[in-house]
Amino acid sequence: MTSLPLTDPAPAPAAPAVPLGSRLDDWWARVLGTPLRLRLWYWGAPIGVTLLAAILRLWGLGTPHALVFDETFYVKDSWTLLHLGYEGSWPDKADQRFNSGSVDIFESSPSFVAHPPLGKWIIALGMAATGAGNAFGWRLSTAIVGILAVFVVFLIARALFRSTMIATIAGFLLAIDGHAIVMSRVALLDNSVMFLALLAFGCLLLDRRWHAERLAARIAAERSQGRDPAWGPVLWWRPWLIAAGLLCGLCAGVKWSGFYFLAFFAVYTVIVDAVARRREGIAFYASGALLKQAPATFVLMVPIAFVAYVATWTGWIVTDGGYYRHWAESVHSQWGGLLSWVPLWVQNLWHYQTEMYNYSINLHVPHPYQSNPLTWLLQIRPTSMYYVGTTQGQAGCMDSSCSAAITSLGNPLIWWAATAAVLYVIYRLVRYREWRLGLILTGLAAGYVPWILYMGRTIFTFYSIAFEPYLILALTAVIALVLGSRRDPEPRRRAGIAWVTVFLVAATLVSAFFWPIWTAQQVPFWFWQIHMWLPSWV
Repeated sequence: MTSLPLTDPAPAPAAPAVPLGSRLDDWWARVLGTPLRLRLWYWGAPIGVTLLAAILRLWGLGTPHALVFDETFYVKDSWTLLHLGYEGSWPDKADQRFNSGSVDIFESSPSFVAHPPLGKWIIALGMAATGAGNAFGWRLSTAIVGILAVFVVFLIARALFRSTMIATIAGFLLAIDGHAIVMSRVALLDNSVMFLALLAFGCLLLDRRWHAERLAARIAAERSQGRDPAWGPVLWWRPWLIAAGLLCGLCAGVKWSGFYFLAFFAVYTVIVDAVARRREGIAFYASGALLKQAPATFVLMVPIAFVAYVATWTGWIVTDGGYYRHWAESVHSQWGGLLSWVPLWVQNLWHYQTEMYNYSINLHVPHPYQSNPLTWLLQIRPTSMYYVGTTQGQAGCMDSSCSAAITSLGNPLIWWAATAAVLYVIYRLVRYREWRLGLILTGLAAGYVPWILYMGRTIFTFYSIAFEPYLILALTAVIALVLGSRRDPEPRRRAGIAWVTVFLVAATLVSAFFWPIWTAQQVPFWFWQIHMWLPSWV
């Protein structure tokens, strides 16, 4: 059985390790034939999948021209942030007036919000560029984030698997998946959570090599001087780890779930550091990583994450009108004793955070599209973001009845295959200890596992966008295994290429089939019905 590449000299796996870049890329290099064509392929592939993602996310982005689902909160909050520096309040029935172009009807009185400001500032950038009078501007920033995510997934996949072809497959699958498309075409916060966590994941990948190289150099230097580094040195300068902490803090500034990524990535780093010390022959590798390097890792990642998170509240801090901005003074609840020196804005911000937490943890209001996180991987209960039914003669309907829908439903073939791939990846990690699979599963666990603790809360399947890139990477890793190795017999390699080709073509056709219900296209009601493969999708 073929193994994924292992660049680290770890205990020998049960199967030979073959660089993934030598699989399909070897065959493809022979097809291209010349160095110039190979260079064009190397740079053209990421551009190609990114352009595909841009077309699928920007085409008809302004349709429907109406606030859909939670855009009613985030778009209007973003517009007031841009003008007030904090989230202002709106009069009753403001959505209809906002849709019609009356966008400056907000009030200076503050509004309580359940999420930090950064995601709304990102949405506000699009409206700052185009105005708030059209839905294209509301959604532009979210679409750009989704487009960039495809490019970053390509780069991460190429760094992980050392193959432009495998990376192209990863980027292509994310580009055409319906869940990723929908979450890039509505102005919600979760796409920004996904993107910032994905950037942090990429930094974690870069830190792994950075740390390994410098650890080896430090240990070699100590041994050359006759010293035995029984516990191993502490490395304080790890720029990629600092960047990962910063990005996780910004991610938490969109939604608090960003702190889960910080925790999982920090734990992963400690484990990887212990493995690196063991590889270098450190006697007390585990205790050295836990007692010496782990505190340094905490210092490198956590304080900067905290500072980044607080910085996302800058608009609220520097203005006077935000919700709870002067709470301590108004109710005479200033901190006393040893904490009396703490600035009032810090006390007020802390109170705001506690109220946000109490609101979020106690959110149990029933919703028709809430879902159990145990069903997310199989897309059992997708979120209907928008649905309008019309009859013949209404809004151009040419059938007896028509539907226009935005359903955050992933491409079933991609998601179901990815779910099976995750199970196989877990097996391979246990069986062969392939570090790339461990890293992918860390990203998946950070975005998914914590939600299982909140099954009693009102939560939705669309939250799964935060971990979708890692599902795609897990699926891509299995696709690479199906393609086989150059050491495989030629019939085996041809069969692998054939199977992967069939899967990619089928996934493309399924995405084309579901495209109308991802993008609010008006279709006959019967056409909408044939897309509802499961009763729970309705």
